[in-house]
Amino acid sequence: MRKPLGKVKNESANRKLRRRLSIRAKVAGTESKPRISVFRSNKHIRVQVINDDTSKTLFSVQTFGKNAVAAKANVEGAKLVGAKVAEQLKGANVTGAVFDRSGYRYHGVVAALADSIRENGIQV
Repeated sequence: MRKPLGKVKNESANRKLRRRLSIRAKVAGTESKPRISVFRSNKHIRVQVINDDTSKTLFSVQTFGKNAVAAKANVEGAKLVGAKVAEQLKGANVTGAVFDRSGYRYHGVVAALADSIRENGIQV
């Protein structure tokens, strides 16, 4: 992830950016074990599965857009999105992945997403 130019003036956004960068310094995805990156907003959840060796997004699952999972950004929606991610990872013959929480607390929706991926047979 590229650091933004200039200063981030909002203090809470700056703290989140520092958390996100420190997590990304430790977490990297490969072809056999890709990185699962999470974006959470009040309305939607977006998950990208990324191979950092080639800097390519393998696929994404979200609660909006063309290939959307019909769900909201709550715990039940996170479970549906996690099941869809695990299904597509199994289709790509991937058994393990690393989880990038993107600066969010591992609690609530983010934890439910990771647990759902684990319950559906992917080692996270």
